Amino acid sequence: MEYEVLGGQETKETKKQKQREDEEHEASGATLPSVSCSSGRTLTHSLHFLYTGVFGDQKWPEFVGVAMVDGAEVIYCDSNISRAEPKQDWMTKALEHDPKHMDWFTEECHAGHRSFNAMMKTLMESFDQTGGVHIYQRMFGCELDDETEEVNGYNQFGYDGEDFMKPQALITKHKWDTDKAALAHIKSLLTQLCPEWLKMFVNSGKSSLLRTELPSVSLLQKTPSSPVSCHATGFYPHRAVMFWRKDGEELYEDVDQGEILPNHDETFQMRVDLDISSVTPEDWRRYDCVFQLSGVKEDVVTRLDKAEIRTNWGNIGIRKDEGGQQILNSTISGKAGIRHNRGGKHTCSLFHLIFCTCVLLLLC
Repeated sequence: MEYEVLGGQETKETKKQKQREDEEHEASGATLPSVSCSSGRTLTHSLHFLYTGVFGDQKWPEFVGVAMVDGAEVIYCDSNISRAEPKQDWMTKALEHDPKHMDWFTEECHAGHRSFNAMMKTLMESFDQTGGVHIYQRMFGCELDDETEEVNGYNQFGYDGEDFMKPQALITKHKWDTDKAALAHIKSLLTQLCPEWLKMFVNSGKSSLLRTELPSVSLLQKTPSSPVSCHATGFYPHRAVMFWRKDGEELYEDVDQGEILPNHDETFQMRVDLDISSVTPEDWRRYDCVFQLSGVKEDVVTRLDKAEIRTNWGNIGIRKDEGGQQILNSTISGKAGIRHNRGGKHTCSLFHLIFCTCVLLLLC
């Protein structure tokens, strides 16, 4: 089940994008639009709730819940603890002044765990599964544009790493769509409570959340014939884009756009690959990699230079860059995250939920 609630007027571009997404889902048998979130170089804040339930693997807590503000983990709970826990000093102070919010997060976590137990039974029966390891996910929240105050809310489910709405799940979808009380609750949560909390949290943590950190940018290559990866790490916030250009013009062909991934220190990393198989040595100087960060006017530009490429051909290792970040001396290939395009949009992938939750479990 998924909702996209808009607090402002849709642009023609947004309508066309949604129409294309609807057509893609109809072609694949799905009945609901994919999540789309505002991005770009305007200031947009986000409050995301990420729930993951794991069936059949005792190495992990059965259920994990995480709340994230602007990509930073602020609240954590799991099935092994009785109460949700703040993960930022500023969040601890904010909740001390208004403890009812922590009570809500704790109860919501318990409710999410109960829902997971019920849903796993239903889903495994629907997909004719009797055992094995299975993952149930829910991702919901809101994004708020500081300038227009437009609110984007969403509520998305996944099962075993894919969007939930497959033909086997249509019965469950019908039950959800006819539950008027639940629909009203979700709408209120996404369009009223979530934006109110987000404003409060951003105000409480503005010294941390409103900071900007530019990345360290490196050129990486696995082998002489591999694509050259332009890798940026250590930046904040996650509202960033990176692309290759030739003679000052952005390239769309022979380019593999990576995804934004979290680092252990609450900064982010991303990469974009350039296929150089058809680039002659004398043309290398015509190419450069451009990194743009929301809230920062100056771009970070890195010229394609063979002497600057980091590699240890034949031996994949880890090397420290100038900023102390650890980077792989191979082509970085992210499989999860927030994918940005140059139209100022990004899609929130459920694979990001798996990745973030696993990372947070390892760090907690």
